[in-house]
Amino acid sequence: MPRFSNPSKLARIYHRLVNPPFQSKPISTTPVPTHDHIAHLILEQKTATKALQTFRWASDLPNFAHSQSTYRALIDKLCTFRLFDTVHQVLDEMPGSIGSPPDEDIFVTLVRGLGRAKMIRSVIKVVDLVSKFDETPSLKIYNSILDVLVKEDIDLARKFYREKMMESGVEGDDYTFGILMKGLCLTNRIDEGFKHLAAMKSRGLIPNTVTYNTLLHALCKNGKVGRARSLMNEMLKPNEVTFNILVSAYCREGNVVQALVMLEKSFGNGCVPDVITVTKVIEILCNEGRVTEAVEVLERVKSNGGSVDVVAYNTLIKGFCKKRKAKIAVGYLKEMERKGSLPNVETYNVLISGFCESGMLDSAMDMFQEMKTAGISWNFVTFDTLVNGLCSGGRTNDGFKILELMEESKKGSGGRISPYNHIIYGLYKENRLNEAVEFLSKMGKLFPRAIERSSRILGSCKEGSIEDAKRVYDQMNEEGGIPSALMYSNLIHGFCQKGLIKEAFELMNDMISGSYFPIATTFNSVIIGLCKEGKIGSAVNLLEDLIGRGCLPDVESYNPLVEALCRKGEFQKAWLLLLQMVDKDVECWCCSCCCQRGMAWIGSDMGASVAAAAI
Repeated sequence: MPRFSNPSKLARIYHRLVNPPFQSKPISTTPVPTHDHIAHLILEQKTATKALQTFRWASDLPNFAHSQSTYRALIDKLCTFRLFDTVHQVLDEMPGSIGSPPDEDIFVTLVRGLGRAKMIRSVIKVVDLVSKFDETPSLKIYNSILDVLVKEDIDLARKFYREKMMESGVEGDDYTFGILMKGLCLTNRIDEGFKHLAAMKSRGLIPNTVTYNTLLHALCKNGKVGRARSLMNEMLKPNEVTFNILVSAYCREGNVVQALVMLEKSFGNGCVPDVITVTKVIEILCNEGRVTEAVEVLERVKSNGGSVDVVAYNTLIKGFCKKRKAKIAVGYLKEMERKGSLPNVETYNVLISGFCESGMLDSAMDMFQEMKTAGISWNFVTFDTLVNGLCSGGRTNDGFKILELMEESKKGSGGRISPYNHIIYGLYKENRLNEAVEFLSKMGKLFPRAIERSSRILGSCKEGSIEDAKRVYDQMNEEGGIPSALMYSNLIHGFCQKGLIKEAFELMNDMISGSYFPIATTFNSVIIGLCKEGKIGSAVNLLEDLIGRGCLPDVESYNPLVEALCRKGEFQKAWLLLLQMVDKDVECWCCSCCCQRGMAWIGSDMGASVAAAAI
């Protein structure tokens, strides 16, 4: 009989189990371990061999005899290592060792072990194995076999139920039918699931909540939420899971009205959906800008005894930030702390982003510093968000400082180029183009491939080889590269110089899609090009769109439009643009004849005074 390789070590473990450290005296001079102690010791072993040795070692302990529980622990461990031949040997020795055959829990353990090993035929044969010990398989054993089979092959499971269970006079219980329902729903046999439900009722069985929930989930997964809602009305006792399924389904459909109705119904039934479901409702409301209702949902959940975690609060905070109400969002940060849901890095990142998007850059910096005080480490998203906000908001020098902090941190940028592109964008927006080119060249050590391509594009644009520049740009995009604002600007100028206005216009759309908004010197080229092509309406629409996006025009933005409109005799439109220039404090130096002709067309004292102001 094998012995444990280190009996003294095992003896020490055993001694610790039977004599806990808080106990001043041993239980006795020869303490007898409990079966739970030995079972736990067997399950702790890292290999099957050691588990067997531990079991045999315990057999030799004075006054100790193995039981069903210690044999079950050993068989569980042997199944983990797929030593099924050894399992059969252990089973065979049980009657002689403890005076009784294996109990149903041991056979259930074996069934699950065989199931994990995908030995499906062997799972079915466990019924015959039970009979070998002159025992009748219990319903628990049958159900455990059925549970394994439905996960692999529902048809095989149904055959087992008919030929092995029903022919043996075992019709099963609600758990049996629930398992079969699970198998049907896993294979999307929803119609058969309804037939199965009817069969249960015809046998006098009342389907339990789990069975109904299984079918409800399958219906919702297949987009049949209305039918699921009707089925719920048949249920005697819908529970939290029932409402989780239906509320989540309505949220996936974007049907916020029905999601709220179902949420209210759950409260009326004394149920509170779990925090994941509640978060989905909050998210869908926030996405529609209905943050006040999201707050009401949060409060209702808490008042009904439901739990709200940091993810739910973060979702609500994000909703307020999207509405440009970051100051209100900070209030929920404080509430989180009072309620015991500690904010995390995501909480602060959302707030920093919200303040940046609202132009409240000092508050964003305060949040950044507060993270340090709260002991929350900055991550890449923190740095990237703040650098982007500062550079987009005209504080590129502050963006440089945050970038330096990121570089000093353990992970730095992690090979991601976006914070550096934000710096380039900031320099570009401030018209510090020479500094932007210099910074780009310094990036070469960190991103050699990307900067080499950027330099090729800038060089080709300077030389007038716009086709070569576009080719490199397309290749960069195909490989997932992220162009900088400087690159976009040079390409747009290059296209315009070649008269390729359509291509320049499309590239500017790409630039805006990448959250880089062009400055006047960039979009003026496109406006001039459109005017030269006689597409004055398109040029005016472009200017209006860019102003609506926050881009700042200059005199060169208006001058070609005013002149083109005056040449066409469209003095009213030209005059409206002049008025817009005055309104935006853009200094006008367009040709005096345009203003004089426009003034004559207006023919009013007001027109004359505005023209004089414009000149």
